[in-house]
Amino acid sequence: MELPSVTTCRVDLGRVDDSEKEKIKQILRMKNIAVVGISPKEDRPSYDVAKYLKENGYNIIPVRPAAKEILGEKCYRSLEDIDRPVDVVDVFRRSEYCVEIAKQAVKIKAKALWLQEGVYSEEAKRIAEAAGLIVIMDKCLKKAHREFKDEL
Repeated sequence: MELPSVTTCRVDLGRVDDSEKEKIKQILRMKNIAVVGISPKEDRPSYDVAKYLKENGYNIIPVRPAAKEILGEKCYRSLEDIDRPVDVVDVFRRSEYCVEIAKQAVKIKAKALWLQEGVYSEEAKRIAEAAGLIVIMDKCLKKAHREFKDEL
């Protein structure tokens, strides 16, 4: 089931400066995406976004402690349990969990930290950027892909 709130909107370009556009495009060129907080429920935005990304050539790595498999992919309990390289950590958790997720993203040597719409953490951003990760906050990765896919 497609969710109108996830699929019909465009990235708000009024809030994205040229520097941020380049960061978004750089992230969209990365292929291994750990989706932290992915839901096994098909009607949830995290599931919808991950499914869309998988259908568009990205390697999805679900991170959900209580699940064994989502979207045909093995689930991991945490970022640190993943047994392959992670380029992007896409976060569908509440903002208060982002600092710990950022620390784990740094530890596993991810290249980017993406906080989905409504998720903000200046401290997580500071931690990730200090370690050289690209950080995007309060944006939907699916919407960004739809907006910029022709420029990749």
